[in-house]
Amino acid sequence: MALPVIPCEYKDVVLKVENVSATRGGKLVLRDVNLEIRNLVRPGVTQGQVVALLGPSGVGKTTLFRILAGLDAPDSGSVLLEKECIPVRRGMVGVVAQNYPLFENRTVLSNLTVAARQAHLSGKEANDRAQQLLKLFGLEEQSGKYPVQLSGGQRQRVAIAQQLLCSGHLLLMDEPFSGLDLVAVDQVIRLIEDVALTDELKTFILVTHDITAALQIADTIWLLGRDHREDGTLIPGARVQATYNLVERGLAWQHDITDTPEYVDLIREIRKLFPKL
Repeated sequence: MALPVIPCEYKDVVLKVENVSATRGGKLVLRDVNLEIRNLVRPGVTQGQVVALLGPSGVGKTTLFRILAGLDAPDSGSVLLEKECIPVRRGMVGVVAQNYPLFENRTVLSNLTVAARQAHLSGKEANDRAQQLLKLFGLEEQSGKYPVQLSGGQRQRVAIAQQLLCSGHLLLMDEPFSGLDLVAVDQVIRLIEDVALTDELKTFILVTHDITAALQIADTIWLLGRDHREDGTLIPGARVQATYNLVERGLAWQHDITDTPEYVDLIREIRKLFPKL
């Protein structure tokens, strides 16, 4: 029996990538990358999105990550945000790096209020919003602690909250599951799911090589890789080789999907493609 497909429809543009190419160190890393995310609307539910960018190490995920975030410019092409198609600039997109950088000389609460002030909130508004996120992220008891006193998982939660306060609807996360045990991975998945449900336009893009975790949380998968010539050699420059709509497959927003044949089969399919990318 096929998995049930939850009804939804796609509305305005959240992110649009047009013909992006990039060279790094004299080497073509990205070639004519085209991507689009549209606001996904579920009747009666506030539903953000989670998109996973998958690909093997060295294929160009980090380069694309930095371009999507407005941290680096492509050689050609454009990254546009929201229905007005505004060119991305540094600071418009939230970025959670692997090492979860925080202000080490400030408490958790101060880290969050500083981020809120960057979003032009008043002192009281910044404090109120920071307190709300501390509660949402289960960090109330850590509010007076400094980053050095936090566990890795707590640092990650603070870093996500910080970026939610100072950026727009789009949040990029670099390898959010790297180095975590299975329990910690499940905790990160639940956290991202919970935050995605707080805002209709909230959109996470997770850059990762963890196929199993990506399929557990994402509603869309982008598979980044390089094309092949007829003789089997790789053509320089990666682009999106496949897009998997997990909503249409009945794999999005479902509990206990990890034991379903559809989930297992898709993992097997993507794993077979990885060595060829």
